[in-house]
Amino acid sequence: MNADRRARSQADAPGDITRRELYFFNLYRLLEAVIYVVLVYSPYAIEWVKVTHPLLGQSVAGAYLVVSLFLLVATDRVRGRLADALSLALIADILAASLVLVSITGYESISLMLLVNVGIASLLLPRRAFLFAALATAGLLLPYAWAHWLSAAPARSINETVAMAAAYFLVAGLLRHVGLHMRATEELAERRGVDLLNLEQVNELIIQRMRTGVLLVDASNTILRINESAWLLIGNPPPGQRELGSVAPELSRRLYHWRHAGKIEHTAVSLATDMPEVIPRFTRLTPNDDAHVLIFLDDTSLLSRRAEELTLSSLGRLSASIAHEIRNPLAAIRYSAQLLAESPKLTTEDARLVEIINNHCTRANDVVENILQLSRRERSRPEAIDLNAWILAFVEDYRQANDLGGDHLRAATQNRRIEAMVDPQHLQQVVWNLVQNALRYGRQPNEPARVSVVARLATDKGPPLIEILDRGPGIPPKVATRIFEPFYTTHEYGTGLGLYLAKTMCESSQATLEYVPVAGGGACFRITLVAAGLAMGSRAAG
Repeated sequence: MNADRRARSQADAPGDITRRELYFFNLYRLLEAVIYVVLVYSPYAIEWVKVTHPLLGQSVAGAYLVVSLFLLVATDRVRGRLADALSLALIADILAASLVLVSITGYESISLMLLVNVGIASLLLPRRAFLFAALATAGLLLPYAWAHWLSAAPARSINETVAMAAAYFLVAGLLRHVGLHMRATEELAERRGVDLLNLEQVNELIIQRMRTGVLLVDASNTILRINESAWLLIGNPPPGQRELGSVAPELSRRLYHWRHAGKIEHTAVSLATDMPEVIPRFTRLTPNDDAHVLIFLDDTSLLSRRAEELTLSSLGRLSASIAHEIRNPLAAIRYSAQLLAESPKLTTEDARLVEIINNHCTRANDVVENILQLSRRERSRPEAIDLNAWILAFVEDYRQANDLGGDHLRAATQNRRIEAMVDPQHLQQVVWNLVQNALRYGRQPNEPARVSVVARLATDKGPPLIEILDRGPGIPPKVATRIFEPFYTTHEYGTGLGLYLAKTMCESSQATLEYVPVAGGGACFRITLVAAGLAMGSRAAG
């Protein structure tokens, strides 16, 4: 709200300056009209002022007074069409001055008064400055031409008229330069103001979206500013509650010790129920300001995740190097076992041992492949695909490549085209892994597995989804919170990498993979994809 008020005040500043200038110009015009009225109406006119055409002078002075009052009252309305209104008003000034000069003699200061009108108009509209000077010169020549037409002696000589016309052009040229410079300065100031406002809004938005909590506290422990992360970490206090001691007593206590004793506690603390632990850091807003303190709340769970990511990265590289070393001996063992299995002298007991060797070689090779896949992290190459056609083709390919026995695998599509942007190879690996898990674990005791691969939209205009559903016992809530963690498994022969790899592959295509419990039993793994039109639109905008 404060930013909006500042934006409006800065946007209105140049207009306010123009209004002030225009108001004083109209006030000066009213003063001119009053002087004209006094000159032509007052019975006590100065002796050296002679009204030669009373009716003309009185009519012009009265009409000009009315016009001046109207322009003064309508300053704000006139400002909306400044150029046209100011040009018409200046024409009225010139015409009134010329006709008053025709109607009186002995008071030649009217042409000097008109010099101010030309100067102010040139200042407000610098691009029309010389036009205004030319109009004023034409108005100055009108009394001279009138006197010649009546064969009377003109009030001033031609030299004086030329000198006054030159003064009009000189003043118009000078104030035109000043007006152009003033407008350029105003525009630059306005642009700088808008840039500063935009920068302030960007900084405020960055602070609000930071994962680190940020609070600004004054000397009385009142919270002046707080970002979203800090508001969440201290337990979502009501907006009107700004006393730090009431909102976060432990944080207030640590701030007190830091202020008075310089004591810093580096131990993590939870500032609200069910909130992660944070490590508070304090710093002064400016070096010489002891009243205002910035408090940073570092979420330890974020630090733990970053450390875990670094550990996984290092572990992945180490595991990949070990896997490369294991692959060649493993291949030799498996090849030797296959040769032994072809021997005609192999007994039944030895054949069983060879079968065990082959099975464990296959399992070890799967572990090696998973670890190598974890270390490769191939770049995603998304493309637009029709999910209905893709689901049907996938189910058919899976049935041909695997003997389902009594298990059931079906595809469920919608009667509308559903397009998504995704890497087809990554999607194939992810869905293949999820279907294998569903067929293996998603079954009731002594019953065949029933697995469905569904393609649909979340809502009419929602993102496209792929869901792998089974009718098995489901996943316990405590286990469900950890199934996507690397190396976490509940199966004695599992590696704990399948779901982790599936999730990372989805994320590489800007998709998400989540587990959704099914009412009445069963499990659902949902892949939320990016719509093809939305993805192409964002690329075009970028």
